[in-house]
Amino acid sequence: MRRQKHYFETEPTAPPPVSVTCVRRIRFSDVDALGIVWHGRYPSLFEEAQTELGHRCGLTYEAYRKAGIAAPVAQLHVDYFLPLRLDDICSVTASLTWSEGARLNTEYSIRNGDGKIACTGFTVQLFIALDTGEPLFCSPELWENCRERWRAGEFHD
Repeated sequence: MRRQKHYFETEPTAPPPVSVTCVRRIRFSDVDALGIVWHGRYPSLFEEAQTELGHRCGLTYEAYRKAGIAAPVAQLHVDYFLPLRLDDICSVTASLTWSEGARLNTEYSIRNGDGKIACTGFTVQLFIALDTGEPLFCSPELWENCRERWRAGEFHD
């Protein structure tokens, strides 16, 4: 499943993905003894962009708490292509792909300073009730509201 393109198929009538890109420098705490980004750090880079994406869409941790829900990661996949090194500047893009279900499908790409793909991946998050931990099989109101705003074009320029 090693991909540089899209992991999730979308319906023809679905709105385009909502994307956010963050630029950051690779820090000492990101690398291994050889000065190469440790493989376990890539999900942390994904999370930085995903957090900004959540702020753009109203899917923040605070909004989840207020709604009494959580969206834990049920699946994480990472494909590595090129190493990133200490002090490299990279861009991390998180793209939320439309889903009719009670789930968040997010794709990620990390590009090095030359614009080459260093890493891609995806996460699937499922909604649960915060108080019981029980899965929500119907989309929570917070997600429904996000999709309404998305369909209305609010997240695209």
